[in-house]
Amino acid sequence: MAGAGRGGREAIDAEHGINERLLFASQKGDGGDAAAASTDTLTIGGQSALDDLVSARQRLRSDTHAGRSDEPSWFEAGRRRLTKLVGRDPRGLFAKAVALELDRGVAFLFVPVFLAAGATVYFSLDREPAFPQLVAGGLVLAVIALFSRRRLGAHLAAMAVLFFVLGILAAKIETWRMPGNMLGAQVSTRVTGRVISVEPMASGRTRLTLDVIATERPKLRYQPERVRLSALGMPADIRAGSIVSGYARLMPPAGPVRPGGYDFSFESYFDGIGATGFFMGKPKLAPDGESPAPLTTRLSVAVERAREVIADRIRASIGGSEGEIAAALIVGVRAGIPDSVNEAMRRTGIYHIISISGLHMAMVAGAILLLLRGTFALFPDFSTRRPVKKYAAFAALCSIAAYLAISGVVVAAERSFIMLAVMLIAVLFDRAALSMRNLAISAVIVILTAPHEVVGPSFQMSFAATAALIGAYAAWAERRSATPSAPPPARSFAGFLAHKSLIAVGGMAATSIVAGLATALFAVWHFQRVSPLSLFANLAVMPVVSLIMLAAIFSAFAMPFGADWPFLYVMGKGLTVMMAIAEWISMRSPVDGVGLVSTQSVLFVTAALAIGAMTTTWLRWLALPFALAGMLTMSNVETPDVLISEDARLVALPIGDDEVAVSRARPNVFTLDNWRRALNVETTVLPEDVSADVEMTVQNVLDMPFGTPFLCARRLCFARHPSGAVVVMTAYADAAKSACGVASLIVIDDATASDPCNDPAILVVTKKDLARTGSAAVRFDVSADKSANILFALESTNRPWHVQRLFTREARGLPPLPKKTFKSKRRDDQPHLAAEPATIPDVRPAK
Repeated sequence: MAGAGRGGREAIDAEHGINERLLFASQKGDGGDAAAASTDTLTIGGQSALDDLVSARQRLRSDTHAGRSDEPSWFEAGRRRLTKLVGRDPRGLFAKAVALELDRGVAFLFVPVFLAAGATVYFSLDREPAFPQLVAGGLVLAVIALFSRRRLGAHLAAMAVLFFVLGILAAKIETWRMPGNMLGAQVSTRVTGRVISVEPMASGRTRLTLDVIATERPKLRYQPERVRLSALGMPADIRAGSIVSGYARLMPPAGPVRPGGYDFSFESYFDGIGATGFFMGKPKLAPDGESPAPLTTRLSVAVERAREVIADRIRASIGGSEGEIAAALIVGVRAGIPDSVNEAMRRTGIYHIISISGLHMAMVAGAILLLLRGTFALFPDFSTRRPVKKYAAFAALCSIAAYLAISGVVVAAERSFIMLAVMLIAVLFDRAALSMRNLAISAVIVILTAPHEVVGPSFQMSFAATAALIGAYAAWAERRSATPSAPPPARSFAGFLAHKSLIAVGGMAATSIVAGLATALFAVWHFQRVSPLSLFANLAVMPVVSLIMLAAIFSAFAMPFGADWPFLYVMGKGLTVMMAIAEWISMRSPVDGVGLVSTQSVLFVTAALAIGAMTTTWLRWLALPFALAGMLTMSNVETPDVLISEDARLVALPIGDDEVAVSRARPNVFTLDNWRRALNVETTVLPEDVSADVEMTVQNVLDMPFGTPFLCARRLCFARHPSGAVVVMTAYADAAKSACGVASLIVIDDATASDPCNDPAILVVTKKDLARTGSAAVRFDVSADKSANILFALESTNRPWHVQRLFTREARGLPPLPKKTFKSKRRDDQPHLAAEPATIPDVRPAK
């Protein structure tokens, strides 16, 4: 990349008169030409031209070693360059650097950046933009860009805005072509559907993805096209393509568990999942209808059946947790991995090994390339006449395409396939395989085909890591090319192996550090957790993972012939070692929760990463101010004082001393875990029943110490925030009215309730409010005469993936339907479902 480095080497060679053509110079000539040639190529004393070349090279090496002591240090060289830059015209220097970057094609690298920015803005809008305005804006910008080609600045600005608008338009088109039939409210109905996938889960249940054929009792007028249901019992002969029927409880996809959290309804919308739920009983096989399934469905079913067969064979051969992980690595089935194993891998930062992504695709492609090129090397006559490198690249391309199909075409694997396919196709056309341009092409393809992935953690973290690695490798290669290399010292065989091993370990460490730094903030932003020991864990398991993947590749080749057992055995033993390493490091890993980080810091770091990885001149140093701004603004976020679930049944608030108080004795585990990471607390304090305490009245609530957890009595639950604000939780509007004199926040688990206080200083949140706009985060104002500030997860329900919320009974302010009476013991831990509203359940705090 750096011409200066190459130019310096050529200048040294020219100075010492080294020319490889001397080896092939003719010793016969006519007249002066022959004499000159004889003088240049033959020396007195009978020495050959080869001897001259060798002696000249030796003199060059000695001169290089002698001159090294006079070379300035890295710091001194940088200081001299900075002095020269400061002494020049800044505007002219900047213009020259920009022109050089444009000549090197850096403008194309920013195309996916603006496309992704447009898609991100589209998904963050409060309402749908119209097609005509987007199309008209794109056409106008295209015309401006066409007629402004002579003015470089205006042309680049117009192109940037054009790609930004195209990103919005691509996201709009993807949203428009989605089915969009999402369930609006919970309902129990008989579902008949075709099985698309069967996933055994670690809990013992089985998860089915069904294409809905019909619903009965009641028949849904707007039934979803695809649902995902779990069942405790399942027919033994069920498989992909089977028709099943059973009475099921369908629920609409949930929204974020807190503002700014992961939106399940958004992901379900673009996955085509209109409802989730469970079978109330064992589903039964139903006769197949006369109408055949569509061709795409038949192809999907065929691939899914092959995946099931392979997964069952792997589980039967390896067994246990190792078998589930092996099935995940080969066919992408991860539902059966135990939660303890998943948590250990997350805490150690090696969970990316489970997901079929760039690591696995690269290992498969690299193994195929090495095996084929090694095989071709055994036949030198054929290899010298044929482009065997292209043959191997084509075979590797076909292999990863088959790997993509058998892994279920999940998004992470699809994106990795596109990136590697672009690189392998580049090899077929004699282009550089690993380059930032190929990464940009891959990103453009992914953004245009699946724009919703731009706002997901998988897209952001994978492309950030890849861009950082390519940019770091390019910078290192440029630095090495600019520095004269010393001849390698003579080493013994043991020293040679030790040297290469150290280089390999250093390379893996550098790769882990670069990728970890590039993705750390994105991981914290999405998951509020970090893996402090991820570097050591990755260094420890990567050699084992390489052996595991190599065994997986050989087992895939040997499986059709029934000779896969030895390779699966090796794979299982390797997974046992990997799990042991992960569990050992996980037990010694410090707390990984870090709380919330600001969106501004993520934007600054993204800009720094784009500038630092894509530019090649001194302009890459412009990334430092953005990176510094990202670090300084990480804590520029307000941690909520209270979090409220979207079903109004759970309220939590931090009370100090690394504790969070909750309003239910048996809170939802997933929601509570997410809230604890967001609030950066560890200990959960459950509510306490104080109904027997006659002195516990509404008037005495203000006497509770600051930081008091929830105390429940007489249909009310009280808690006091460390700021002094009183939080009240109840399921009855009439009971809430008695708390208006002491409460700062009242949460009413009743969709028919209204504000009982009519006081602007008291914030009242009802189930109707939460049903429409999702979960909420509350912050108390320091001023006593102002109500608390509340932020809902969904500021608007006008987007297609949220519009179904408006049709629920709760969102319309209607009471719940009367429940059927079952002969089952009433759960005493659910006060809002109690038949006698005047009683308080026996709720005990955590010890």
